[in-house]
Amino acid sequence: MTYLLDTHTIIWAGNEDRRLSATARAVLADESSVFLVSAASAWEIATKVRRGKLPEAVSLEANFLQSMSDAGFALIPVTVEDALRSGRLQGAHRDPWDRMIAAQSLGLDIPVLSNDAKLDTFGVRRLW
Repeated sequence: MTYLLDTHTIIWAGNEDRRLSATARAVLADESSVFLVSAASAWEIATKVRRGKLPEAVSLEANFLQSMSDAGFALIPVTVEDALRSGRLQGAHRDPWDRMIAAQSLGLDIPVLSNDAKLDTFGVRRLW
């Protein structure tokens, strides 16, 4: 199965954070799964590290490409289609990164591995 990882899932997986659910841990440990990481997550991490809002991800941000490669995560770009889909999503949730993750999940028709229930308002398949 293929999954799109939400930004916090990437960070928590790298830190083996206890906030990862048992389901998320099992999915991440499944060697037959494919994990995608959006360019939007790189943007979110870099922005929040620069602003001092994500101190636990300073090392991850500095070594992002290598960290994703080491974890076996595949990087995906943000396309014009993704941007249009994100902008057209109905709902009050305004976070641009969450909207993009939702748009990509919907466009690729794959579940997103996330604890963020706000994504459900966009009709994504979310696993946690």
